[in-house]
Amino acid sequence: MPQALRRQLHLANARASRREAEMLSTSAQCPMPNAQLPKGVFIMTELAPIIQLGNPTLRQKAAWVENIQDEHIQKLIEDLVATVAKANGVGIAAPQVAQSYRLFIVASRPNARYPNAPEMQPTAMINPKIIAHSTEVVKDWEGCLSVPGIRGLVPRYKSIEVEYTDCQGNLQKQELTDFIARIFQHESDHLDGIVFVDRLENTLDMITEQEYQQRVVNN
Repeated sequence: MPQALRRQLHLANARASRREAEMLSTSAQCPMPNAQLPKGVFIMTELAPIIQLGNPTLRQKAAWVENIQDEHIQKLIEDLVATVAKANGVGIAAPQVAQSYRLFIVASRPNARYPNAPEMQPTAMINPKIIAHSTEVVKDWEGCLSVPGIRGLVPRYKSIEVEYTDCQGNLQKQELTDFIARIFQHESDHLDGIVFVDRLENTLDMITEQEYQQRVVNN
């Protein structure tokens, strides 16, 4: 497919996902750190070190979260939200910070790495699973904070029906499409020890971050 046409399709998917991100942001988002605390009282969030490909934790099957209200899990959620924002990501999974739990954050927003991403409030998804998916599969570019410097054209289901528990302990069911569905599938893979390069159909579908910025973002 010509690069110009591929970029047009990428932008169209981003616009469609923007509407979906707005709906997702009003349903199951967690409060931002310190948002509901009394004036003058703050929780110290930390930027968690992001582990990279080769670390064995990235290849492990993550453990089910048994107690969502556990102080460690709630603090982990806060740290993941802060970390993904600082790293210019659109999602991050607990195993990426060496915490092998079935938990990830979907936090799409325009940034230097994803300038056309739809904007939404960070949403914690705990013990997530895909319960149905479309037959249509779409290839689009992905990167990963744990695989720096590389982008790849990854096939993903265009739409998925998902189930997860939010940070308040409520069960959520939603249908996700396009870019937000892609983030969910990418982060869900991390919980099973899979990284996006494992999904590539051909090594020719892989380019450097520099080439991606020049050929796709700035084309």
